[in-house]
This record gives sequence, structure tokens and C-alpha cells, in this order.
Amino acid sequence: MAKPRRIISNSRLPRNRRIRLRNNIPKIKKGIIHVQASFSNTIVTITDVGGRVVTWSSAGVCKFKGRRRGTPFAAQSTTQDAMKPLVKQGMRRAIVLIKGIGRGRDAALRAICKSGVRLHLIRDITPMPHNGCRPPKKRRT
Repeated sequence: MAKPRRIISNSRLPRNRRIRLRNNIPKIKKGIIHVQASFSNTIVTITDVGGRVVTWSSAGVCKFKGRRRGTPFAAQSTTQDAMKPLVKQGMRRAIVLIKGIGRGRDAALRAICKSGVRLHLIRDITPMPHNGCRPPKKRRT
């Protein structure tokens, strides 16, 4: 009796099979929205409850260049760009963590509220110095 031969092919994809579309995209019910607003840019990162990044966007990705990246309009466009795929996936509730003192803070928060996601908590996590740096020594004369 002859042994069956293994056929080894060079390509990793199986031939003559349909490539399956991504119909089973995981539904995300709850998430955390991180908004980092500096004077020169606004970065919006959306994670699930476990902390894994689902989507992100920044003002530079949304075709804003130079000083326009720090504007409230750029922050609003960035937030809408980051929220689009998650609203389609079914995100209903979110926690918002805002960091930084840029001009895009309020505009980003307004864009999140308009997207239809219910906010469970809004927290400001801007770092604040407790005592600051050590001052320089006094000048000797």
C-alpha cells in the first residue's frame, strides 16, 4: 500500500477558497476615551475596558498642519474621526479621561457628547507639580 504524499505549496493562502470578509467584528459596549490636548496638537485614543487600543486619531492625521493642529476645530474633527468606527460597532457608554491644558479640551468633549455615546465619568488627569523643581542657587558676588 502506497503512503499518501503531502503537498507543500509556497503560498500561505489556501487556493480555490473564498476570502472571508470581516463580518464578525467584535462589538464594544463600553470603552475609555483618552484625550490629550496640548498647545500644538490634540490626540484622541479610544480603548476598551481592558486597556487595549481600539482606534486613535490626531490632528495631524486629519490633515491639519502647523499651528492649526492646536485649534478647537482640529480637536473636534479629530474626535469625530476617532469616534466614527466605534459608534458603528455599537459603543454605548464611555469614560473620558482628559489630559493637558490645550485649547481643544472643551471642543473634544463636546464632540464626544454629540456622537451619541453616554458618558459615565469625566475625569481630568492633567499632571500638576506638587512642589516643582529645585530652585537655582543664589548668585555669589
